[in-house]
Amino acid sequence: MSKFNSVTALMENKVMPVANRLGQQRHLSSIRDAFISLLPITLAGGLVAIVSSPPVTEETTNGFLLAWENFALNNATVLNWVFSFTLGAMALYVCIGITHFLCRFYKINSFIPILFSTMGFFLLVTQPQELGWETKTLEFSFIDGKGLLPAILIAIGTTELYRIMKQKEFGKIKMPPSVPASLSDVFASLIPGMIIIACFLVVFSVFHSFDTTLGRALFDVLSPTFKSADSLGFVIFITALTHLFWFFGIHDAALAGVMGPIRDGNLSINAAAQMAGEQLPNIFTTSFWTYFTVIGGCGSVIGLAILLLFLAKSKQLKNVGKVGIVPAFFGISEPLIFGIPLMLNPMFLIPFLLTSTLNAAISYICMSIGLIEKTFSMLSWNMPPFLGAFFSTLDWKAFVLVILLIIVDALLYYPFVKAYDRQLTKKELESMAETDAKS
Repeated sequence: MSKFNSVTALMENKVMPVANRLGQQRHLSSIRDAFISLLPITLAGGLVAIVSSPPVTEETTNGFLLAWENFALNNATVLNWVFSFTLGAMALYVCIGITHFLCRFYKINSFIPILFSTMGFFLLVTQPQELGWETKTLEFSFIDGKGLLPAILIAIGTTELYRIMKQKEFGKIKMPPSVPASLSDVFASLIPGMIIIACFLVVFSVFHSFDTTLGRALFDVLSPTFKSADSLGFVIFITALTHLFWFFGIHDAALAGVMGPIRDGNLSINAAAQMAGEQLPNIFTTSFWTYFTVIGGCGSVIGLAILLLFLAKSKQLKNVGKVGIVPAFFGISEPLIFGIPLMLNPMFLIPFLLTSTLNAAISYICMSIGLIEKTFSMLSWNMPPFLGAFFSTLDWKAFVLVILLIIVDALLYYPFVKAYDRQLTKKELESMAETDAKS
């Protein structure tokens, strides 16, 4: 126990302050909030991706599935067009979102910076094919998940440059007091805007001289890094690290600003591949994390909640099971994490770390060998995981896999629940005996 206390002290005194600062850092929190705010867009894109992907083969005879396939083929243009500007334009919306939330942090009106960052995004991520009076054709395949990194850089760079010039009143054109505030802001932004646009044009010219764009160049350079982040080793490491942080009270949101772009970017790329009828390249996506790794929320607590509800003799654990089981089925684990508690409880350190890590490893292997289809849609983070697993893959085996993983999670928690339940039951009986003796 003394070793555990020393580790706890180390986490509280050294790691927790760093993690908290990381979670509250203005750029990372803006990135996190931008991705969270994209839920309506990702939901719409996920639904379109599902509708466009009927699970049929040459041997399919089911009338419903054949009608689904016929509908998808007849409406392919509409579905693809909608997808292109939902999940297929994720990087564009992330750029706008980061600009907005970062401006809100600085208490700056976000409208004008959003205009500049959006223009910069199109200048640096799309590539002109034909520019004329009657026709303007752009190559914009990098406005999806492949363009997330330039979107983040453009949003942060634009906002910071605008903020600095605004604070220093650089090039500010002062207007009479009688001029409306909105118009004064426009004139005050003229010189800063020209400088920001000039910066965009310099960057565009450099990359255009090499017949590429900022988005394409960054993606090509960082492709090996993205691939390593989609490896089994990385998935196991980040799952274990997230749960270690959670165990010591550091919410997984502290890592969301870093992991969100990777998971959501991979999901967007997979969705685009699914719409194009190509092989899905990535495993580590937001859907993989939500439905296959943290089944019921961090700690994979659905199996644990079932154990508490049906096997616990302690009143405390049984009541926590009653309260926590419904939220767990919708991806909310906090009632169990704080109610048992799992956090800072050495009795549950091993299963808390092991369940989700094992879920991630098993699911990753199943997808990598083709036993289970990879994910390509994300409907809602609080959808029951077995349903989310099916709809994110359109593979019935994914549904079965999640059910089996819940059973495995319950088995991993079982001996620890039994031991802890005995402790609490003994204390409750002793407390009752003391109360009876006093009365």
